[in-house]
Amino acid sequence: MIETEVVNPTEEKVIETGMKFKDAEIDGKILRAVEEMGFETMSPIQEQAIPVLLQGKDIIGQAQTGTGKTAAFGIPMIQSVDPSSRKLQSIVLCPTRELAMQAAEEIRRLAKYMSGIKVLPVYGGQDIGRQIRALSQGVQIVVGTPGRVMDHMRRHTIKTAGIKMIVLDEADEMLNMGFREDIETILADMPEEHQMALFSATMPEPILAITHKYQKDAEYIRVTPEEITVKAIRQAYYRIAKKDKMEALCRLLDYYQPSRSLIFCNTKRMVDEMAELLKDRGYQAEGLHGDLSQHQRDTVMNAFRNGRCAILIATDVAARGIDVSGVDAVFNYDVPEDIEYYVHRIGRTGRAGKAGRSFTLVSGREMYKIRDIERICHTQIKERKLPTAKDIVRVKSGKVYAEAMEIMQQKDLEGMKASIEKAAQENGFTVLDLAAAFMQMRMGDEPEEIEEERSLFGRKERDGRKDRGRRRDRGDSRNRSERRDYSDPRNRSERRDRGGLRDRDEKRNRSGARDRDERKDRSSFRDRDERRNREGKKDKGAFWEWDVRKDKSSFKERDRKWGKETKKNKK
Repeated sequence: MIETEVVNPTEEKVIETGMKFKDAEIDGKILRAVEEMGFETMSPIQEQAIPVLLQGKDIIGQAQTGTGKTAAFGIPMIQSVDPSSRKLQSIVLCPTRELAMQAAEEIRRLAKYMSGIKVLPVYGGQDIGRQIRALSQGVQIVVGTPGRVMDHMRRHTIKTAGIKMIVLDEADEMLNMGFREDIETILADMPEEHQMALFSATMPEPILAITHKYQKDAEYIRVTPEEITVKAIRQAYYRIAKKDKMEALCRLLDYYQPSRSLIFCNTKRMVDEMAELLKDRGYQAEGLHGDLSQHQRDTVMNAFRNGRCAILIATDVAARGIDVSGVDAVFNYDVPEDIEYYVHRIGRTGRAGKAGRSFTLVSGREMYKIRDIERICHTQIKERKLPTAKDIVRVKSGKVYAEAMEIMQQKDLEGMKASIEKAAQENGFTVLDLAAAFMQMRMGDEPEEIEEERSLFGRKERDGRKDRGRRRDRGDSRNRSERRDYSDPRNRSERRDRGGLRDRDEKRNRSGARDRDERKDRSSFRDRDERRNREGKKDKGAFWEWDVRKDKSSFKERDRKWGKETKKNKK
């Protein structure tokens, strides 16, 4: 049964689950920063990883993006740093510049009240001289990409002798990007006594090889997709024809009115097209994909974080490093090609104990992918109906009324009232007419109804029932033995009439097709050859007369000549 959800679009629900930060053995200064960031309860990966890392043990953490891994390793890392020493004590390796910058920023916020701790992101695309100067002034924690960390190690601007802890974040993604040799070179240069934490969404064989070689008695921690996707995120899908997807997306944005949302597409081209379309409709939207320069990416991300941009449209690869709190909703405009990406996508919402929403637009055979996601992630994605045009009008008008009442309470409108009454009298309309016109200007035209796509499964069942009904209408099985014997020529001609073959022949006669066939029959291959021979005598260049010109005789004369010579030879 398809559900129609009736909700308050501004509703916010807090999920109270998991262990609280104050119940762990965390330094009071770090706890103060955590509370200031709005975190109270730990996510599953934090609850399992933080106590183990605080004990100084190595760990292997299998968890997807958006599960709170940065705080899971950041809090124990900050607590292990000696602020009185200016030597480098911890390194975090990340696959992308965006993820390195965001991880560094979050660690800085966690270490806000730990005086003396400096965190530096190092990555390609930034002036290396600037990074060298910052390193020379003393940095305890470096967060960077493997390539740039290697560059600094070759220049001896990063020295690993004092390293206490190293973290590999998104290790599987780093291997996919070809960083395995760089990672192994960095790990081989670590001091013998150090702590290592590895986090990865998947555990392929190369990852396991690294853990076996460079970790000691590591504790394996796994957060299942079920723990991630079910607890705090309300998931729904809508069956929509492909041509109506954009209209359906706008309708969901208008109805739920998320203050900050992410939209995922499978291609860069679709990201650009959607960004333009949404801007044209008045939405604050920006696109993010791999073809943008680093400056453009930074500008877009800063606008999204600061609230100047309410909607961010991205591809899966570009969004890998996005870590922004306060995302109310995630929209899957395209169903992801890889099921793992679904978990990465919706993990951007439902953070910090708050509820989140995910909406997936499904068309055609994408329905089978939804079933695969449900099976592999052990979750249920509910099918819902799109809000109707009347629902959108109700929500929009409610928002306008709320804004108007707020202005009525805060502002003196006597002057405006007099101006409106005067305009109404001079132009011969009522104040109500003018209010309706203002409302129309704010809300626009009423949207048209969108026809939802019919279920593939239901369509097959219904079509099957119709076929069975048609088969039953073909006749009573008891009369099948009484069928005519079509071996009789008279019955054969009757069958031609019933099958429409006689009509076809008459049509061919009218179009002249039969005369054309007769002309083709009259022109036999022999007639054709004779005609060509005659033409060839007139045209010495004809290819079929080559042998005739060579022997200066016809084929028959040549054969007769060869026959006489054969007889002479026999005698």
